[in-house]
Amino acid sequence: MAKLTTTTISKRTVEALSVEKDTVFWDSELSGFGVRVYPTGSKFYVVQTRAGGKAGKRVTVGRHGIVTAEEARRRAALVIARIKAGEDPVPEPAALALAGGPTVGELARQWLEEHVEVRCKPRTVTMYTLIVEKHLLPAIGKISAPTLDHARVTELHHSLRGTPVMANQVVDTLSRIWNAAEDRGQLPEASNPCLHVVRNRERKRERFLGEEEFRRLGRTLAEAETCKGVSVHAVAAIRLLLLTGCRKNEILTLRWKDVDLEARELRLEDSKTGARTVPISPEVAEVLANIPRVEGNPHVIPGKLKGRHMRNLNDPWDLICERAKIANARLHDCRHSFASRALALGEGLPMIGKLLGHKQVETTARYAHLSRHSVRDSAVRVADSIAGDIIRDWQNGDRCSTAPP
Repeated sequence: MAKLTTTTISKRTVEALSVEKDTVFWDSELSGFGVRVYPTGSKFYVVQTRAGGKAGKRVTVGRHGIVTAEEARRRAALVIARIKAGEDPVPEPAALALAGGPTVGELARQWLEEHVEVRCKPRTVTMYTLIVEKHLLPAIGKISAPTLDHARVTELHHSLRGTPVMANQVVDTLSRIWNAAEDRGQLPEASNPCLHVVRNRERKRERFLGEEEFRRLGRTLAEAETCKGVSVHAVAAIRLLLLTGCRKNEILTLRWKDVDLEARELRLEDSKTGARTVPISPEVAEVLANIPRVEGNPHVIPGKLKGRHMRNLNDPWDLICERAKIANARLHDCRHSFASRALALGEGLPMIGKLLGHKQVETTARYAHLSRHSVRDSAVRVADSIAGDIIRDWQNGDRCSTAPP
């Protein structure tokens, strides 16, 4: 059993507390009363509830610096008294909306520091940081979080109606921040004001390259190798995307040490869904073998800066598509097209998921409607075969004149 960290909670002792990881210091005088200290410097007074002899939820009774240690102790004693009397320690959600509650900005920064920056990939960190700093902090950062209501979040969502997708992402990010705060006991359970905010409808883009488009791409990529405007490494990257179904970043960040031509596989250590191995065909092996290596650069697709990988593949792709007369196609559509061709060749959804590196079955299910087309085509072929026999027999007059035995 882990040893409890105790202290006499007072203004002086709390201000002196500093930690490297999230720690709760329990009061040596009032059992169940404590102060939760975060590496960011934030400190919140808490009460540990108990139910049936077991630890229950942890109730936040104030933030240090806004609520004094003495006031927090008084609130904690009230909560503990209600527990001993068999009453709800927090009878109303508003009871946790104490004047000293954390602001939305404080919760957002804490979430970025303790969750996003620790668990997420750099691109995701950048995205969430942008949303917090550009949209959440200016609009609602100074608002006391327990007082933020559904109407205010709806107003924020509506204010971003000019960018409907971003509006949804802002509310979704706020919802994640709120859930994390609930888990830490900083906010009441089931108090998320984002829950019933009606999101904007987002049109899902599904673009699959047809056979003729693939042929035009092939010709244009071959021509681009001898023409100015598109580098040989950009051409190789596009070919690898088309032939492997990999994500753009998986190819752009690929290092030569991750390529095993003898075993015919790519070992992706930092894929979106974790480390995975991608089997490669002879055609992919040939593309890799023909890529010029840049001395001192470990990347298969080198960028302009020394030792770095290529960052911008969108411009070369747009130029290739323009020359090939292919409209409204994104780089990510290479991945969709890989999946659709696999389905057309009879591969099942589980296998497609493995080829694409999907961690969740639900992700591959987006291609189910294509699978239904393949099943329908099979059903038509089988029915046609049987119909040919029974219709031919019927037309040839091979009919029974009596009822079957």
